[in-house]
Amino acid sequence: MSRCTAFLTFLAILLAPRAALAQGVLVVVDPHQQVRLPRPIVIHHYHPHPPISTPPTPVATYKIKELELSARLTDQIARVQVSQTFVNTGSRQMEVSFVFPLPYDGAVEQMTLLVDGKEYPARLLDAKEARKLYEDIVRKNQDPALLEWMGTGLFKTSVFPVPAGASRTVSLRYSQICRMQDGLTDFLFPLGTAKYTSHPIEKVSLRVSIESGQKIKNVYSPTHEVKIKRPDDDRAVVTCTMKDDIPSSDFRLFYDVGKGRVGTRVLSYRPDKDHDGYFLLLASPDIKAPDEKPVAKTVVFVADRSGSMSGKKIEQARGALKFVLENLREGDLFNIIAYDSEVEAFRPELQRFDDENRKAALGFVEDLTAGGSTNIDAALRTALAQLDDNDRPSYVVFLTDGLPTAGVTNEMKIVEAAQKANDVRARLFVFGVGYDVNSRLLDRLARTCFGQSEYVRPDEDIEDRVSSLYRRIQSPVMTGVKIEFTLDESRAEEGKPVNRVYPRGDFDLFAGQQLVVVGRYRRPGAAKVVVSGKVGDETQRFDFTAKLVAKSPDESQAFIEKLWAVRRVGEILDELDLAGRNPELVEELVRLATRHGILTPYTSFLADDGVNLHDVATNRRVAADRLSALESAEGRYGFAQRSYKGQLQNALAAPAMMAPSVAGRSDTAAPGQAGMGGMGGFGGGLEKADRELQSAGETIRNVSNRAFYRRDNRWIDATLTAEQEKNPTRVKQFSRDYFDLAQRYGRELSQYLTFDEPVVVNLDGQAYLIER
Repeated sequence: MSRCTAFLTFLAILLAPRAALAQGVLVVVDPHQQVRLPRPIVIHHYHPHPPISTPPTPVATYKIKELELSARLTDQIARVQVSQTFVNTGSRQMEVSFVFPLPYDGAVEQMTLLVDGKEYPARLLDAKEARKLYEDIVRKNQDPALLEWMGTGLFKTSVFPVPAGASRTVSLRYSQICRMQDGLTDFLFPLGTAKYTSHPIEKVSLRVSIESGQKIKNVYSPTHEVKIKRPDDDRAVVTCTMKDDIPSSDFRLFYDVGKGRVGTRVLSYRPDKDHDGYFLLLASPDIKAPDEKPVAKTVVFVADRSGSMSGKKIEQARGALKFVLENLREGDLFNIIAYDSEVEAFRPELQRFDDENRKAALGFVEDLTAGGSTNIDAALRTALAQLDDNDRPSYVVFLTDGLPTAGVTNEMKIVEAAQKANDVRARLFVFGVGYDVNSRLLDRLARTCFGQSEYVRPDEDIEDRVSSLYRRIQSPVMTGVKIEFTLDESRAEEGKPVNRVYPRGDFDLFAGQQLVVVGRYRRPGAAKVVVSGKVGDETQRFDFTAKLVAKSPDESQAFIEKLWAVRRVGEILDELDLAGRNPELVEELVRLATRHGILTPYTSFLADDGVNLHDVATNRRVAADRLSALESAEGRYGFAQRSYKGQLQNALAAPAMMAPSVAGRSDTAAPGQAGMGGMGGFGGGLEKADRELQSAGETIRNVSNRAFYRRDNRWIDATLTAEQEKNPTRVKQFSRDYFDLAQRYGRELSQYLTFDEPVVVNLDGQAYLIER
């Protein structure tokens, strides 16, 4: 389940009988009452830790029931409309005010707010006025939540009533000027405030349409997994829907426009000038005009028809084959290889796609029946032997639900034979169906043959997964793509300017695809980026300029480092899985997991509040022991591990793979889901990891670009060294020093002060302990 989170702040002011109105957020003005923003009801399934402190139960509270966001972006102007329904779950009437924190000062030009269709006037407070309001509320309620938005202005409405048990629908319309970041329009919406709700939001829907007079190139969200549709060159529609979700972050969307066949932009982030920086490259090819002839390709579909495929699975496999056949194009070459103990081809050689061959192939598919053993080796060699044209994009879609039980059954020999037979560097897309596959073999095949492995659970539809892949690869625009960086003042003896780039190797670009590449750079400065590859029969090069920053002024681009870390962890696991033990890689895995709160089944022991985060040797040994689970290549155990590894390697947004955020926890998560992007149930030797992952939200939390760990009844910033932890500067929560510190560092600090419990945070190399 992706964590698509959307929300516009609902902040309420309560009036007690016979009391004067005070400014604030869910504040009762009765001097004997304190009302905090609502937090989710949390139920943990395994080994719950006692909370550090128990927040006072609010006298009044509310939940967000539904939220719908619609935005239209034209150039740098965003026209936004939000409708949300919230319910007073308290026992008495609330007198509330709607407060909206601005994405950044000067962004919002107009704002109209309606409550159940009635317009309410709203007042704009600049950053200075808003700061005083935030401070008053935080101090009055002893609730640090609002500090997260200190430093920008806000809109605040007049007061309106919400009776106990009643619901109110708030609608908001406004225009916003978006910022530009390195040539990209940056749309930011303060959605993360929805984490302050007493229950998960039943439904969140998000729709952003982009219109431009120029060709739209890159469209990318670093915070959410979104669906992107491109009706034509100058329009794009971004959507995301979530049910029963607790938000954790604001919504952010980048897009750019331009000319040329491939649009490329580079963002960079370097928090420490003495260490490597991180870059994110976005590339997107032109959408072809309807009358433009697409690049011809070759597709060979290899389908398992062994006895284990009987029943529903063979029906779905036939459906998948029919989908591919109905979506081939004139000029494409194709064939179908069906296998059990024996191998049978639709035709002895590749066929040119036309109506006659389409009908004959559909008849061949309809006659497929399940029975016999599984000869994976012979099926792959037969398919790859048909490919002999190095100039055509060639794709093999391979489907199996079992182990190799006929012919050659040795894992390494099967891989070696496939590699030898793949003379044209065809890309092999492997689908492992169900838990009975040798998932390590499938990963080896995909990696050796320049493709990708996907795993289909028994309750998933094979046709849906295969058709989804085929839609992505059906229109290649540029193949064998390589990306090179050169710096204006680089020297050969300094080595390559970039390293550890993911995805690694060359790749193909498809129409409508948004390519996201991350990597590290050693030296800052002006750079030239060269994207080269084959377009049809010709090799073409596209040059772009980029700037790699020497030192980032803030953490607004910190998501780049996080996404790189997620993919790097996936690559480390892949190396350990396919190449065997390596102590240096294990240590790097533990270091990255600790620093970024990336919870894997091999490092989830970090959730134990008795683990010393700085004891590298011990933590490496524990992780190494757990990594022995990768020796299991078969069954549900092997399936879950390789599926999760693939999620890391192909992540487009980091948050789904992280530990829970401060309030991003709910009682709706199934065992094993916490921080795992929906993965869990590893079983085998990792049952303890399952339990740790389930309860990780109690001891590990991600806030912006940092992970915090609960140790000794306080939260510890993972960027701190052992020495820094020992000598923190103490600051009393809600004191004058506390607010002065928040003002001095702004959002760089305030976003890390939203813990109710004591927290030790790193600011410019100095540790600060915030305590009551």
